[in-house]
Amino acid sequence: MYLRSLATAVPQRSYSQESCWEAMNSGNLLESLKPRSASLLEKILTAGTSGIKRRSLALESIESSFRLGPDDLSRNFEREAPALAGEALKKALDLSDRKSVEIDALFICTCTGYLCPGVTSHVAEQLGLRHDVYLADLVGLGCGAAIPMLRAAQGFLAANPGALVATLAVEICSAAFFAHDDPGVLISLCLFGDGAAAALWTSEGAAADWQAGHFTTTHRPEEREKIRFVHSEGRLKNQLHRAVPELASEAVAGLFALRHGTPDQVIAHSGGRDVIDQLERVLPFQLQETREILRDFGNMSSPSVLFALERRLAQQRESDRRLWLTAFGAGFAAHACELWR
Repeated sequence: MYLRSLATAVPQRSYSQESCWEAMNSGNLLESLKPRSASLLEKILTAGTSGIKRRSLALESIESSFRLGPDDLSRNFEREAPALAGEALKKALDLSDRKSVEIDALFICTCTGYLCPGVTSHVAEQLGLRHDVYLADLVGLGCGAAIPMLRAAQGFLAANPGALVATLAVEICSAAFFAHDDPGVLISLCLFGDGAAAALWTSEGAAADWQAGHFTTTHRPEEREKIRFVHSEGRLKNQLHRAVPELASEAVAGLFALRHGTPDQVIAHSGGRDVIDQLERVLPFQLQETREILRDFGNMSSPSVLFALERRLAQQRESDRRLWLTAFGAGFAAHACELWR
């Protein structure tokens, strides 16, 4: 399948790591945490070693976010996820000079909230998609979801030549923020941001167009408990284990060995500083775009790899002929695909 356009969107409010700490420190958040937990937050947010400078969050303020209950967080997701996804898709349509009524299928992946009908229904209404458009919501795939979503889009295009397919990765990670002494929850408060990435695809294209394919995947269910969402008092609680960077690098190295060609660059999910460090130890590449996205937006979960791809493509490097994409997360699962022209 051929890439027609790629666009991203983030919430208007952007927060530095230092301002996040100041808000937590001046509010009532720290009162509910153990001193050791408060010290961990301060270290991550103020030491300048996390690799993150700013994050865009769909919150009125950092202080107010910690007064939200489970129902409030769910309503935030229902309000913000379709709006941000719709914004990204509008940008992608404008870039490709296509109209929303031309879209034949819409695939959306997310894991930071649940809607029934899914986010696709809301975006279809928002953008005025046709009533016969195929809508598919992919949930439960975590940070690695963007690449399986692209694989599903490829299958639709194979069955429906000539169709125009839209793919959307959207996460409102702030809808899973709350105060808790669990290290996974604390790290999530310091690491995750909100974002959406939309792309348009067709089954036909010119020789100079980017083509996606050669999908691979690996699942390690025996490691499931090391990285997943669990439900805690009505909230989504991020469960993270210190072994995740090593798990990610091992799985990605295995997928990289299955590649079809030699890439000019690897574009990876920006899981965090330690994750990127481990990936660079097992891959013969410096992950510049991946680090830049982490720096500017934090870990946005599933859209992150597409943000990094957008940044690489914006450089318009004539020497780029093949890119290798990888994303990983809950499951434990890792996925990869190739783009070439």
